[in-house]
Amino acid sequence: MAPDSSPLSPPTLDLRPRQTIAVLGAGTMGQGIAQVAASNGHVTYLYDSVPGRAQAAIAAIAAQIEKLVAKGKISSDSSARALGCMRAAGALREACALASVVIEAAPEDMDLKVELLREAAAHAPNHAILASNTSSLSLTELGARVGAPARTLGLHFFNPPPVMELVEVVRGLTTAIPILERAVSFAHDLGKTPIVVRDTPGFASSRLGVVVAAEAIRMLETGVASAKDIDRAMELGYRHPMGPLKLSDLVGLDVRLAILDHLCRELGEQFRAPPLLRTMVRAGKLGKKTGEGFYLWRDGAAQ
Repeated sequence: MAPDSSPLSPPTLDLRPRQTIAVLGAGTMGQGIAQVAASNGHVTYLYDSVPGRAQAAIAAIAAQIEKLVAKGKISSDSSARALGCMRAAGALREACALASVVIEAAPEDMDLKVELLREAAAHAPNHAILASNTSSLSLTELGARVGAPARTLGLHFFNPPPVMELVEVVRGLTTAIPILERAVSFAHDLGKTPIVVRDTPGFASSRLGVVVAAEAIRMLETGVASAKDIDRAMELGYRHPMGPLKLSDLVGLDVRLAILDHLCRELGEQFRAPPLLRTMVRAGKLGKKTGEGFYLWRDGAAQ
């Protein structure tokens, strides 16, 4: 497969045995990725450096799955299978020991991601894929610093992972083609639609998404329209399922700011963050996770 070729087509019949997956980080994204993997029958170990956080995340996943059963969206058998595949790992070594795919879902901090995947590489089998859920950081640098460049790549899921169809499979400069092909096949196996992108700042989705979000914030900042009406313009005028300001609240305003700052350093001034965004992050108004961003969030809904 060439570096810029299209993803492989999903097989018509998949008779492969289920895999063992390690998800490192039990925050919003890690929790969602673990739910997707377990729901598709993969034995899934969830690890977090904060004691008790993985267990709490699995309890939250169980509650979410039971809601789906109550709404008739999945069967009780599917629920039982998913929950039976979940494991809370007390140590990173335990999470990675049998894993064929390791997915790091830590905050957007290169040093932190290097530390996690370097330890994972030491404990996982030699054939294991080492994947990062990063939305903007260099996979080439990550693989080199981890010491396993051939089997390091990006598996960029979207929030919330159980709902969003797309997965960006990001190939570093030295990622081996068989590893890339296995990652694309794994994404298909999760019921996702993968796209293969080269390791460039912001990849495809983040680079496009933050431009729209930043301009929406500037429009709000200069009084062009209210947050609700700016979002309506994109939802009704361009058929976006969610407006850019509400989506930024969902992603996290701190995450948006970190991506913009990174892209500004790498690509130029067109990605400079709006002052309003930086002010809100400094004030601790990070969106849904803190209850306030461009919207007020009550019981998981934007007000």
